Amino acid sequence: MKIIHLNDAEKKEVNMEGASLAYKQVPISARDGSPNSSWRVFTLKPGGYTPYHQHHFEHLNFVISGNGVVVDGNKEKKEIKAGDFVLMLPDQKHQYRNASDTEDFVMICGVPKEYE
Repeated sequence: MKIIHLNDAEKKEVNMEGASLAYKQVPISARDGSPNSSWRVFTLKPGGYTPYHQHHFEHLNFVISGNGVVVDGNKEKKEIKAGDFVLMLPDQKHQYRNASDTEDFVMICGVPKEYE
């Protein structure tokens, strides 16, 4: 068993092409013995965004706080907010953006442990 508060999980800047003002925490992963999943938390500062990307597995998200936009494979923007769940199917292009000029956008991201 592992119990960790989000504030105790190391926060690192996302250093990927196409990302800006994005930070990642990994409170639970294969390093902890998780047999299937890794749980990550992304914080996008005002003006921040993730890369526009895709991968070969589903991507499960829950918005903890803030207001954002998810950009899909057709470059359509859909508003998301605290309390929303997002399912990104395998190979769907997507990007997350913070829609606020003043507040952080924070979401949980569940992926297969192999991806982490």
